[in-house]
Amino acid sequence: MSLGDGMRGQTGARRSKYRTGLLSTFGIAVICALAGCSDGASFRPLYGSAALGGAATQEKLATLDIAPIPGRVGQRIRNELIFQTTGGGKAQTPQYRLDIAIRESVVSTLVMTNGNAGGQIYSIEASYNLIRLSDKSVVASGKSYGRASFDRVTSIFANVEARQDAENRAASSVGEELRTRLLAILSSTA
Repeated sequence: MSLGDGMRGQTGARRSKYRTGLLSTFGIAVICALAGCSDGASFRPLYGSAALGGAATQEKLATLDIAPIPGRVGQRIRNELIFQTTGGGKAQTPQYRLDIAIRESVVSTLVMTNGNAGGQIYSIEASYNLIRLSDKSVVASGKSYGRASFDRVTSIFANVEARQDAENRAASSVGEELRTRLLAILSSTA
């Protein structure tokens, strides 16, 4: 079946408009591909196995020592980062330490006239400092955010489980964002 077969019975103007749209979409894809690959010096794969300062990406991440974070959600973020940096394997000799402090909040949404909330949004703000252990200098610092919503119902158990699920989703989101930031930071530092 060709492009024209799918447009049988259509008027000439509609068929022409369909082909023009298809060709312009294809053209945009080709231009984007060529523009992205035109300057090889500025393109570095973030997740690939290209060398970053003499070490592969996974080896560079495995040199992180992630300090304990208080609380259940803090432990979830730490576990997520440990797994993402070491891949579940053994960590190498630490060259950097990552200190994280979190602040949690819950905002009620869909508040009814009797004051009960129909839903809530759980938020985490994680402030981090990446410290080079050789000279104790702060290499990078910043904040990462995670949010997850959950519904409130009449069952107390269901509300507790829904909040814990939202906490886990937000912690996972923060862990993934921090890993991406760490990859970018460590790829530019020696």
